[in-house]
Amino acid sequence: MNKMAKKVIIFSMVGLLQFGLGVSVIEAAHRQSEPPRQEQGDDRQQQDQERERRIQKENERHEREMRRRDHESEREWHERQERERERHDKALATIAGLILGIIASGNNN
Repeated sequence: MNKMAKKVIIFSMVGLLQFGLGVSVIEAAHRQSEPPRQEQGDDRQQQDQERERRIQKENERHEREMRRRDHESEREWHERQERERERHDKALATIAGLILGIIASGNNN
C-alpha cells in the first residue's frame, strides 16, 4: 500500500507540473500574438487610406486632363482622351498592384 500511495502522489505531482507548464506556455503565447494583430489592423487602415488618397488624386488629375482645351480641335481632343483613358487605367492598376503587393508582403511577415 505504501508503494502504491507514493506512485499515486508522484504521478499526480508530475501531472500537475505538466498542466501548470502547459497553461503558462499557452498564456505567454497568447499575449505575444496580440500586439502584431493590432499593428496589422493599423497598417491595413493606413494602407486603405493611402490607396483612397492616391485614387482620388488620380481621378482629379484624370478629370482635368479629359476636359477639352481651348486651342484643341475635335480630333486632337478625342485622340488625347483615348491616350488619357489608357494612362488612367494603367495608373489605377499600378495603385491596386502596389497595395496588393504591400498587403501580400505584410501577410508573409
